Amino acid sequence: MASANTSWPEENFSCSICLDVFNSPVTTPCGHNFCRTCITKFWDGEVQYKCPVCNMRFYTRPDLRVNILLSEMVDRFGTSVLVKEQPHVEPGEVPCDVCTGTQLKAVKSCLVCFMSFCQTHLEPHQRFAVLKKHRLVEPMDRLEDRMCKEHDRLLELFCKTEQVCVCQFCRETDHKSHPVVPLKGEYEVKMAQLRKIEAEVLPMIQERKRKIKEIKDTVKRSKAAADREIADGVQILTALKRCIEKHRYDLNKTVEEKLKSTQKQAEDLIKELEQEIEDLTIRSIEMKPLSHTKDHLHFLQTFRSLKDPPPTRDWTTVEVRPPSYVGTLRRSLDQLEETLNMEMKKLCDDAVLKRVQQYEVDVTLDPDTANPLLILTEDWKQVYNGNVVRKLPDHPERFTNLTCVLTRQSFFSGRFYFEVQVKDKTSWRLGVARESINRKGAIMVTPEKGYWNINFNKDGLVFNDDPDVRLPLRAELQKVGVFVDYDEGVVSFYDVEARVHLYSATGCTFREPLYPFLGPGLRNRGKNSAPLIISPVNQTD
Repeated sequence: MASANTSWPEENFSCSICLDVFNSPVTTPCGHNFCRTCITKFWDGEVQYKCPVCNMRFYTRPDLRVNILLSEMVDRFGTSVLVKEQPHVEPGEVPCDVCTGTQLKAVKSCLVCFMSFCQTHLEPHQRFAVLKKHRLVEPMDRLEDRMCKEHDRLLELFCKTEQVCVCQFCRETDHKSHPVVPLKGEYEVKMAQLRKIEAEVLPMIQERKRKIKEIKDTVKRSKAAADREIADGVQILTALKRCIEKHRYDLNKTVEEKLKSTQKQAEDLIKELEQEIEDLTIRSIEMKPLSHTKDHLHFLQTFRSLKDPPPTRDWTTVEVRPPSYVGTLRRSLDQLEETLNMEMKKLCDDAVLKRVQQYEVDVTLDPDTANPLLILTEDWKQVYNGNVVRKLPDHPERFTNLTCVLTRQSFFSGRFYFEVQVKDKTSWRLGVARESINRKGAIMVTPEKGYWNINFNKDGLVFNDDPDVRLPLRAELQKVGVFVDYDEGVVSFYDVEARVHLYSATGCTFREPLYPFLGPGLRNRGKNSAPLIISPVNQTD
């Protein structure tokens, strides 16, 4: 027997599907050889059976037989086909459909075979004339989904009428009268729409995220407010409980003292009566023998020697009156009510002040608004009357007659609070004003004119209105707090040192920015030279 030709190239011993050395080689009716596993796997996914090399179609699945000669030659020479080093598939890349074990990256996809191939497994399509006729495209995943189910052709067109992807045959049949464009063109149109939607959606997402944060912040503030309310409530109720206990003790003490006084009076009277009874008893004992004598002489002589009867009280008018408790409870309750009202006001004012102090803002004075008589410190936190008219630029926002100054900062919503020291001053003005106020000439500083302020002078403390509202003042003011709830239309004033609410203007209508304003008043021969000082809030006050 002639020896086998050992000069055959290695590709003669390799399967054209897996490109590796034949493993159980079998021959198709058209004469091409494959690994049994490779050709079986290839045909398992097909409806029509064809040769992967020459593309010959078979009406029935061929009955494969082992190529004994080729099998022996493979066993004898043990030839293997070396696969060149190629990149492995990475996430998002198209894998080779032929590779077993570690999959390599596909370099082309075949629209005839419906498979993707790495560089090694693509080699038959580049070598065999029949396979060269197959249509190769850039790697695509899910090739079966990219093919028309009816015509077995690539879906490369888009029907604008029915908004579906179609193949060339579909265009000439069912979609013949429909406007059809290439996928790329429709892709660009739809991508532009998508980018527009994304551009619209992203702000919507951000807005909703901000709303979520706003809601969470509201819940957080609500919880903090609830905790403060509970703490304030506990403080107030505890103080009221102590107050009630004290009045209960005072009531009991008053009643007990009245009872003790009555008991003492009764005990003293009883003691006196018992003493009289004892004296009278002795007298009775002394007289008893004499009352039985029949001797006239002896009786008269002895009677003269009897002592005078002991002095006694006329007890017909003496009585112990039970103590009267009528009105005691009423007076105690009236006192309790008055004390409770005072304590409640004090405690509530303190709690409210603590709450509004949470809205502290940092404000500084605006020199462009200051009346020429006023002097501002370098930190823009203090103002006093210099009693000398300074030459300043005629700024349109400057006060000319009213000795006041506004802050640089204004507020157009929400809540804000600031404190001003008024210690050692005999007159001053303090509050907020709207942006459009008149600042030239004579000015009415009332809410109607855009001013909400309290004014202190020798006549006392008033809230300027038409007419003015006179405010009670228990002690000299040291520091005044001003709180504004813009949205609710409330301006409130507080005596910070005494922790007392002075006055609130409610039902105000604000439609423009509000500015804090300070007026240190006239110098009054040096008696009112102390400055008004914008002070930081001290929560321990």
